[in-house]
Amino acid sequence: MGTDDVRAAVLEHVAAFNSWDTGRLLQGFTPDAVWVTGQDHFAGRGELSSLFDAGLWELAPHLDVLGLVCADRDAAAQLHERLTVDGEVREFDIAVFFQLDGGLITRAKVYREGSADL
Repeated sequence: MGTDDVRAAVLEHVAAFNSWDTGRLLQGFTPDAVWVTGQDHFAGRGELSSLFDAGLWELAPHLDVLGLVCADRDAAAQLHERLTVDGEVREFDIAVFFQLDGGLITRAKVYREGSADL
């Protein structure tokens, strides 16, 4: 797996997220993938499907890639996140560190500017 493959996998993840397509998004994860954001920890596609669900899409989230650095199996992304909570648009800069295997995300750790909790 080369840096171009890692870059393509992360950009596909962002595109699937921005299309609010849970099925497409989950296809980018290994079956046992781990996602950590704030105090929340999700393991496996079943738990990830509860994170990337209709409730999240109701917040109308959108990510813009500000920077992306890739290595053989890792990526660091600087993103700008916009979503709507209780009718109020909120915006955050976030950093996400990805680990991949075979073009699929095995682990991601999200750091959000301010609080990771909404």
